[in-house]
Amino acid sequence: MRKLLVPIAALIALSLPSAAFAELPVGNKAPMFRTSVALAGKTMRFSLRTKLRQGPVVVYFYPKAFTQGCTLEAHAFAEAIDEFTALGATVVGLSADDLPTLQKFSTEACRNKFPVGVASPQIIKGYDVELARPGTATSMTKRTSYVIAKDGTITMVHSDMDYREHVKLTLAAVKKLARQP
Repeated sequence: MRKLLVPIAALIALSLPSAAFAELPVGNKAPMFRTSVALAGKTMRFSLRTKLRQGPVVVYFYPKAFTQGCTLEAHAFAEAIDEFTALGATVVGLSADDLPTLQKFSTEACRNKFPVGVASPQIIKGYDVELARPGTATSMTKRTSYVIAKDGTITMVHSDMDYREHVKLTLAAVKKLARQP
């Protein structure tokens, strides 16, 4: 029986779409985007190209506002925002949520510290962060964090549905960028 289970498990693993585990690789140019964001309940436009002129940008995707992991991750980014800012970095969170939901999330979970924006289908596709949800028509994103250098190059990627390492790893990557000449 055990001899039969190993080949079956291998076949199942091979049959899974590789895109389920994909994200953009380090060294690639980040897709530029513009989107609507909310900061402290107010809406505005966000341009990745414009923000990169000011320094590195942390773009973190999260599945759904007001879920436990996403709220805890937003709290963690809010608590660390002064460190990111001191290093010249901008943090923006993106999800497929609508703008009214993000307005509320920006005040409650993000504590008015950083913007959260609408991840359009084009942004989700461009960053390869679609979370497959069989049988549903609504879009969600994988929990994936990118650190993008001022020149638009992706310098760090972390994709893990467990929120706990995203802030620590992105902050370390931004610190590493700050040490480079």
